[in-house]
Amino acid sequence: MSRFWMALGAFSGLVAVAMAAYASHGIDPARGNLAMTGASLQAWHALALLGAGLLAERRRGPLPHVAAGCFALGSAAFCLGVYLRALTEHSIGLLTPLGGLTMMAGWGVLAVAALLAPQR
Repeated sequence: MSRFWMALGAFSGLVAVAMAAYASHGIDPARGNLAMTGASLQAWHALALLGAGLLAERRRGPLPHVAAGCFALGSAAFCLGVYLRALTEHSIGLLTPLGGLTMMAGWGVLAVAALLAPQR
């Protein structure tokens, strides 16, 4: 499962770069800034997925997987909401803030998982 998180993180990074490129060249500046916010947070959470996957490889237990799941679901929800608003000016309501809260929960779980990881 840890390789799944790392592969998902790599794919998410690819999408973040593609969206940043489109936001820089494909839409008006105000909407582009909004899309860049989504791309930036998606890129950071792509790296978080990679880190959670690496931690899951060296630590037994569910916490790194829970953190990775929070990063994946939260990033998907948050960025989908931001991208949809930037590209169509429509909002999905609470999807974006719930995605943000889920990403924050992932950081908290990852911190606990790191503190509980065995030292070498």
